[in-house]
Amino acid sequence: MKEMVFMRERLSGHYGVTEFVVSNTISSTPCLAVMIIIPGTVLYYLTGLTRGAGHFVYFVTMLCMCTLLVESMMMIIAVVVPDFLMGIVVGAGLQGVMMLNGGFFRLPNELPKPVWRYPCYYISFHKYAVQGFYKNEFAGQTFASDQLVMANSMITGHQVLETLQVEMWYPKWVNLAILFGMTQDDVLCNRQVAERVRPRLRGMKCSLK
Repeated sequence: MKEMVFMRERLSGHYGVTEFVVSNTISSTPCLAVMIIIPGTVLYYLTGLTRGAGHFVYFVTMLCMCTLLVESMMMIIAVVVPDFLMGIVVGAGLQGVMMLNGGFFRLPNELPKPVWRYPCYYISFHKYAVQGFYKNEFAGQTFASDQLVMANSMITGHQVLETLQVEMWYPKWVNLAILFGMTQDDVLCNRQVAERVRPRLRGMKCSLK
């Protein structure tokens, strides 16, 4: 329904693809934010994550950015793959591949370097989200060490992050900025796909018929 309204309004010259993509993203943000903040708040305090307003705001903001990024990615897939079920399959498959290479299931240095490490690991937004969450939770903290390993000793959050092979040469806010940049790129890519790729696909379908 939304696509039909957009096509009619665009043909009438009221607005273009850019205006539609930007307005659709902005209009969906409040609803997505509510859907994220409520369960995110419950999750944050029930699991006993690091207390503090700054840590909590970063946690929620990172969740919102990840959701917006996934939303924009699915919009691109919806333009290329108009079939609803096929779009879900393609989107879920793409998300699965990115999750496997995000550094959560396997440490970065353990990933096979051809393809999986370079370039999949660095283009997966899960990498930056996971490392941002890790830094938000462990950076600047100290924890009691396992008494079976070393009694009466403390372990620093920096040591934990090094064990998880987190890139420590930039702060956690850079991870958030990278995700924001990825979201903007997806919005621009959605515009290009809608203006160039979609008409070609329709032309191919018409020629096949």
